[in-house]
Amino acid sequence: MTHTLDVGLGDRSYPIFIEDGIMASVGADLAKRKIAKRFAVIADDNVARLYGSTLLRSLSDAGIAAELLSFPRGEASKNLQVFAELASRLAQLGIDRKDGLIALGGGVTGDLTGFLAASYLRGIPFVQVPTTLLSQVDSSVGGKTGVDIPEGKNLVGAFYQPKAVYIDTAVLTTLPLQELLGGLAEVIKYGVIRDFDFFVFLERHLDKILCLDQASIQEMISTCCRIKANVVAADERESDLRRILNFGHTIGHAVEAASDFSIIHGLAVAIGMVAALRLAVACELCKKSDAGRVAALINAFGLPTEIPADLDRERIKKYLLTDKKTVAGSVFYVLPTAIGSVVITNEVSEAQVDAVLSRR
Repeated sequence: MTHTLDVGLGDRSYPIFIEDGIMASVGADLAKRKIAKRFAVIADDNVARLYGSTLLRSLSDAGIAAELLSFPRGEASKNLQVFAELASRLAQLGIDRKDGLIALGGGVTGDLTGFLAASYLRGIPFVQVPTTLLSQVDSSVGGKTGVDIPEGKNLVGAFYQPKAVYIDTAVLTTLPLQELLGGLAEVIKYGVIRDFDFFVFLERHLDKILCLDQASIQEMISTCCRIKANVVAADERESDLRRILNFGHTIGHAVEAASDFSIIHGLAVAIGMVAALRLAVACELCKKSDAGRVAALINAFGLPTEIPADLDRERIKKYLLTDKKTVAGSVFYVLPTAIGSVVITNEVSEAQVDAVLSRR
């Protein structure tokens, strides 16, 4: 069964397709859409080995020329040096404005490829074929692209929407457990910020989700994409509403960076969500019972809830101040008021933040 939904952005609207095994038919659909005459498929070395030939065969069978370009896997590759190396390889291949890119992989690949598409020849089309749960439910949708610099995550980038997103749920069976769990952190986020009924669905279907039951997984991914598509359609460039998608990310990004990315993004977001829940309780915005219920679900999925004791708290605070959501030196937090509702506020004292960070 194929789940289909649209991100409504006027003449930049695009479809999201969710199906078990859809990667084999990406080429046929792209041929009908006439997005580009040929594609450069960009993937990290691990994903290139696992899925590169499947996607290239799909494109070839549809009469679409394609080249596969790979780079070393990991967040450490999401930088300006790898970006420049890939841009040079595109130029050497003679990629022009009638050609396009395909991001085959997780969030790093999607962010890097999207920024490359936005910048190369001042913009060429690209599509997303996300292969991690985190990228399927979050980073492949919405057009946020970019790279990291030493001062922080995602500080250089652009808003640039894909032409289509193809989500193959079959690939989740090859994900390492940590990567699957990291994606589940973003899944829980959607229930907390926007949809109480979805939060209840996650509580009730926890075992089926962890067993990768296809019906539950497809319903879960479809709901996350629908929520994000609605938020992005209302606020594409994060001037207001879209900021709610950063629940757990403010402290989460700081924890991730302070760990030198040894803590993967999704696990850092889980830690950041629990920290945000504690801030919400401290600020008397959220009932302790609601915060406890969310923390219990995060824990039940096997996600971390505490900042590692050996992580430098002062370094975390330094990264908080360089977060891209910081305005005029004031850090903004997305804090729950109830399950399914959040507020964006900078009315959080340094003492309250210190109290949350100092928990061991």
